[in-house]
Amino acid sequence: MAKMNMGLIGLAVMGENLVLNMESKGFSVAVFNRTVSKVDNFINGRAKGKNITGCRSIEELCDNLERPRKVMLLVKAGQPVDDFIEMLLPHLEPGDIIIDGGNSHFPDTIRRTEYVESKGLLYIGTGVSGGEEGALKGPSMMPGGSPDAWPHVKDIFQSICAKTDAGEPCCDWVGEGGAGHFVKMVHNGIEYGDMQMICETYHLMSQGLGMDNEAMHRVFAEWNEGELDSYLIEITRDILGYKDEEGNYVIDQILDTAGQKGTGKWTVIAALDTGQPLTLIGEAVFARCLSALKEERVEAAKLMKGDTSPFSGDQAAFIDDLRKALYASKIVSYAQGYQLMRAAAAEYGWNLNYGGIALMWRGGCIIRSVFLGKIKEAFDRNPDLVNLLLDPFFSDAVQEAQASWRRVVTTAVQMGIPVPAMSSALAYFDGYRSERLPANLLQAQRDYFGAHTYERVDKPRGEFFHTNWTGRGGDTSASTYNA
Repeated sequence: MAKMNMGLIGLAVMGENLVLNMESKGFSVAVFNRTVSKVDNFINGRAKGKNITGCRSIEELCDNLERPRKVMLLVKAGQPVDDFIEMLLPHLEPGDIIIDGGNSHFPDTIRRTEYVESKGLLYIGTGVSGGEEGALKGPSMMPGGSPDAWPHVKDIFQSICAKTDAGEPCCDWVGEGGAGHFVKMVHNGIEYGDMQMICETYHLMSQGLGMDNEAMHRVFAEWNEGELDSYLIEITRDILGYKDEEGNYVIDQILDTAGQKGTGKWTVIAALDTGQPLTLIGEAVFARCLSALKEERVEAAKLMKGDTSPFSGDQAAFIDDLRKALYASKIVSYAQGYQLMRAAAAEYGWNLNYGGIALMWRGGCIIRSVFLGKIKEAFDRNPDLVNLLLDPFFSDAVQEAQASWRRVVTTAVQMGIPVPAMSSALAYFDGYRSERLPANLLQAQRDYFGAHTYERVDKPRGEFFHTNWTGRGGDTSASTYNA
């Protein structure tokens, strides 16, 4: 019996769809699931008649694979991944490859790569984005880990992934260790930001302008034909127009409490660890946390009335302002995400291809949009670009949108409608373009109460000074460090 090209463990919806995707591209797949009945159901159902072999044990799975064996895990992140690695190791040989296709935290992938390599095997941690449909029809894939593993899986990964309009695969090698899962984590953080900004736009339209679902549906349909053309704008258009069998808009029946699986939180923690101002995505995560306090918000709404003003301007003009504000805020979100990836690359020694990452996100993934092509072009123009806001295209776009952006945030404040992501994006823009910020006072405060010292404008960088502000502190100062 011929050996199979790939093994896959974990037959939930993503696993099943990825297996069917591989088989449809000409690859044979052996599958296993801890609950063996799922294997039988899959083989006798969706996989019937296809070049897919069901296995009833880890040993049988490994025996059915060609060398070097390639086993992909699509199981819950965390301990289950470590458990399956331990179960696989006795049945694999040097040069075989274990692949984690779940949403693992990148430090775990760094640790697992080192551990599996110490056993003489190779390891890949790959981000897979696109949800159920993407897994079946073509996801965005972001592989990292053991570089020697890439040539063995490249053909499979680039065959099953999404393609750009020009036919370029939305998958390429990201880097060593946890680089692939880090880039996927940042992707998810940007996804949090995009979704929150769209929700703020919806909030301003529905509560601020009093627009009904059909009117908002039409606006998002129009926006999806322009610079905001993206998967998330497209599905927002569809959601706002969707009615149940009784003719009721489903969006109006959904409770306003948001869930999250942790990748947005991980992104913000990574930003704090590397000292990067990932303010917009941070606000998007906290907005979900605030939404979860539903009962408290209901009580607070009874007790606290805002001193607000209803909208009184030109509705059509304000909708156009909203489009521009959303676009400018989106630029800031990606600028911050790319700053974080650059900082992490420096810290972990990764050689990230930033334009290539934008290309990987062009198709298949949740944040796919025409906008990403402009990011690819920006890094083609300048591979050493330190911030997207310094690229001529994005700088001009934000400048052109600036007046609209300020009107939207001001109007939202006046109406008492929270726009934490959009307003934090504007604050970041104003902070980043400020030659002088009030951190001189902050450093004086730190030196006053803790003798933390400060640098001077009339002295070279790197020289630190302390002032005895009270006349009682003496000359002893604290050592300098970054936290």
